[in-house]
Amino acid sequence: MKRIFLSILIIFLIFLTSIIKNSTKNIDAKIFNLKDEIRLLNEKYELVLLDYNFLSSPKKLNEYQKKYFENDLIPKKIQNILELNITNNEMITKELINKSGDKLEKN
Repeated sequence: MKRIFLSILIIFLIFLTSIIKNSTKNIDAKIFNLKDEIRLLNEKYELVLLDYNFLSSPKKLNEYQKKYFENDLIPKKIQNILELNITNNEMITKELINKSGDKLEKN
């Protein structure tokens, strides 16, 4: 009777060990995937933050213009900026802002 009980106990422990190993392996795979996703999101966040810091500050842009470009950049009036559309090998320009300074509405 002891042998049967001991045999059943050993088989049960082997079965339980295989279940625990399998579930641990699945959890490890999920953790690895989540860490990878977090790493990618952190990289995107850093790039967006860098863009925001440099593109949102006119003072910084003026400093960089003076430091790197000196007289290469010239100011433009916003009324002179055009939208360029290329369709069927045809270039069409359209004003973004009319002469009074109001934005043109798009259909």
